[in-house]
Amino acid sequence: MAYEGARLAREAADEYMSDNSEGNVPGRKILVAGSVGPTSKSLSLSPDVADPGYRPYSFDQMRDAYREQIQALLDGGVDLILIETCFDALNVKAALSAIQECKTIRRNEVSEISNEVIPVIISVSVGDRSGRTLTGQTLKAFYTAVSHYPILAFGLNCSLGAAEMAPLVEEISQWCGCAVSCYPNAGLPNEMGGYDQSPEEMAEAVKAMAVKGLLNIAGGCCGTTPDHIRAISAALEGISPRPLPSIKSALSVDRMVRLTVSGLEAVTLDVEHSNFTNVGERTNVAGSRKFARLISEGKYDEALQIAARQIEDGASIIDINMDDAMLDSTREMERFVRYISNDPSVAKAALMIDSSHWETIEAGLKNAQGKCIVNSISLKEGPEKFIEKAKAIKALGAAVVIMAFDEEGQATTLQRKIDICSRAYRLLTEEAGLSPENIIFDANILAIGTGIEEHARYAIDFIEAVRWIKTNLPGALTSGGVSNLSFSFRGNNAVREAMHSAFLYHAIKAGLDMAIVNPSMLQVYDDIEPELLRCVEDVIFNTDPQATERLIDKAARMLEDKDTSAKDTVETRQSASVERSLDERLRTALVKGKSETWAEDVH
Repeated sequence: MAYEGARLAREAADEYMSDNSEGNVPGRKILVAGSVGPTSKSLSLSPDVADPGYRPYSFDQMRDAYREQIQALLDGGVDLILIETCFDALNVKAALSAIQECKTIRRNEVSEISNEVIPVIISVSVGDRSGRTLTGQTLKAFYTAVSHYPILAFGLNCSLGAAEMAPLVEEISQWCGCAVSCYPNAGLPNEMGGYDQSPEEMAEAVKAMAVKGLLNIAGGCCGTTPDHIRAISAALEGISPRPLPSIKSALSVDRMVRLTVSGLEAVTLDVEHSNFTNVGERTNVAGSRKFARLISEGKYDEALQIAARQIEDGASIIDINMDDAMLDSTREMERFVRYISNDPSVAKAALMIDSSHWETIEAGLKNAQGKCIVNSISLKEGPEKFIEKAKAIKALGAAVVIMAFDEEGQATTLQRKIDICSRAYRLLTEEAGLSPENIIFDANILAIGTGIEEHARYAIDFIEAVRWIKTNLPGALTSGGVSNLSFSFRGNNAVREAMHSAFLYHAIKAGLDMAIVNPSMLQVYDDIEPELLRCVEDVIFNTDPQATERLIDKAARMLEDKDTSAKDTVETRQSASVERSLDERLRTALVKGKSETWAEDVH
């Protein structure tokens, strides 16, 4: 059906453009779009309210179905693919993955990029005037999730009438890096499901958007007739389209200084203005015994509460790691990410898919509707494997963390960090085709204060490596796992918090963009107890051979006061919990997604 429909449309377009066609306008081109709908399925939402992890179809099955349809449209002679009425960005990512596997289009008059790229328009359908899709995703978050493909245009269709859609189109026009399209309904449906807006009324509403410079492509959806389209065409005659840089310049690898990732909402890491981003670390089976236990027992709802608390404490990205010898990491990653999609309090954050197993990384990316960050790949297996994985990550629309690790092992000195990161940057930008803002270097935060002389410069070498990367590898970002720094002081959280806070203070000044850290265990730098701060910074900067011994002595004295402080803290928290009213607890549960006392409170 797809092939025959495309073939007939192609024949009609070619016939009209022929010199002998009645009514032909010389030089006018008629393009044929192959329409690909959203299907009736959602890869992001479970159809079974009792099982948030259930999906009747997988990403790969959806991609294969799209590929069959899209290849038939291309074989039938369409000029471009129109993915329309979209309500789930993960479905669209499956369609884009299918398009990248299809054979090159027969006639490529639309694309300015290359004859290898199939032109694509993506058109979203929102649930209401708030501008969110059926899955709860904002338009910017949706665009972020699919913008890895060089799309020709992005916009809205169906949903609402032109007047109601105008504020959303104006929002899109402010940040969209490609053409903006809009083909709304003929007003809102009446009580019988029909559309009463006349062609003239609809044309005026569309014209109002065009006059403001918001549109590049306009048309009509539900309720529109040939008369509506003629009226819109006449109303827009002579109006200049929205200004747009050429597609080639829009795709330039050095066009951006910001990385934007997304969950239900967009998260922007502004490299130019050095805004620091916390990545929550507690949804990692290797870093949280409680999280590991909940996952092993299948208590995903409770595990989600850990993620929700990380977000409440300031994390805008959540690191998810399921690598454990007692777990099937691929299965657990798939299931937990699916659970996240059904919990808006967690799904609003972007996800960092963290694993040393490639199949587990793929499982995470194929079940997340937003734009993710992969943590991580490295040159450990050589450049060929490295480039292959980087291309696969790019095709699935994610940014990637690169560990300072190569065939010879982990970089521990400043020079080794510089050598590995510069080599990786060249391979990624010149051979894998990644744009710099999608490259995040982790120059290895390693344990200090161990008493081993070779470890004494680990902190300062990391900070200097960050400074070098930001100066010499333009556009790239930096990250690190902060908990490693204080590993030799495990069991003494007060010292660890001070070490992390002081280290981050200096690393951020050097250009660190993000860090995997428990945000609830950070202190304000100026609030760190002065003697402890001096001891910590002496170790971080390796001021003298006795620095570690002084910090160990300080840590021992602090442990003596630990029991009293812990008792006071518990009593304070219990008192605060008792003082909260039932209404306050219910309000917190609804707004923040907390469910610890929900069952008791609703009775």
